[in-house]
Amino acid sequence: MAAPRSFQWTRRVFLTLLTAFVLLPVYVMVSSSLKPLADVTGGFHWLPSGLTLRPYIDIWSTVPLATYFVNSLVVAGAATVCSVVIAVFAAYAVSRYDFRGKRVFTVTVLSTQMFPGILFLLPLFLLYVNIGNTTGIALFGSRGGLILTYLTFSLPFSIWMLIGYFDSVPRDLDEAALVDGCGPLRALIRVVVPAAVPGIVAVAVYAFMTAWGEVLFASVMTNDTTRTLAVGLQGYSTLNDVYWNQIMAASLVVSVPVVAGFLLLQRYLVAGLTAGAVK
Repeated sequence: MAAPRSFQWTRRVFLTLLTAFVLLPVYVMVSSSLKPLADVTGGFHWLPSGLTLRPYIDIWSTVPLATYFVNSLVVAGAATVCSVVIAVFAAYAVSRYDFRGKRVFTVTVLSTQMFPGILFLLPLFLLYVNIGNTTGIALFGSRGGLILTYLTFSLPFSIWMLIGYFDSVPRDLDEAALVDGCGPLRALIRVVVPAAVPGIVAVAVYAFMTAWGEVLFASVMTNDTTRTLAVGLQGYSTLNDVYWNQIMAASLVVSVPVVAGFLLLQRYLVAGLTAGAVK
């Protein structure tokens, strides 16, 4: 049965307005990043009077953007790898084995998502400072400390999400691998993990995006040498001026890894997020 023409036109108008609403900020960012600073700070014009690539060149010298970029890649990449590896083993144990305290563990993991992150800011700050004063291990102001901080947010969600995905993987695969001579670890790595690639990719994307765009903890737990991109973008705002065109250019450059990764892994991400919804 075909939809009424009124519904079709309403849908087209609604989707057109929604698309314009989503793309309008992107257009403003792109156009502003291609304008001289005087044109950006002056009256707004939909069509730039003159285009220049100078902002994309100056963003690397106004602030040490390359250093911030490397810091973000190292922190986000390490947090993603650690989160995925730990979550795979923890979720597989919860999904396949019965042990004392299993229910308490799963409820505790899920309950950590109920608290806002700002509640952990002061305790983690004091903990890192005391560890540094006592043992000499510099967690505060280091990449390692920031990686551990991001694990406290991404790891619980990653474990909970992979538990549901591993539950949807038939146990017959594990049993067949064990019959063929594989141990539990080999069965996990060679049989279950390949079958759970969409869920693992979804967890990895979530962990990476959480670490890549986080601002609050990165602004407190880092210094000038370990600062990440999310905090480093504030350097384009000085006491004398705000380099709006460079801010827009840097924001687009910063968004490239996340957007490219999302487009490349979109198929796995959608499958992973919907895994276990229907059983």
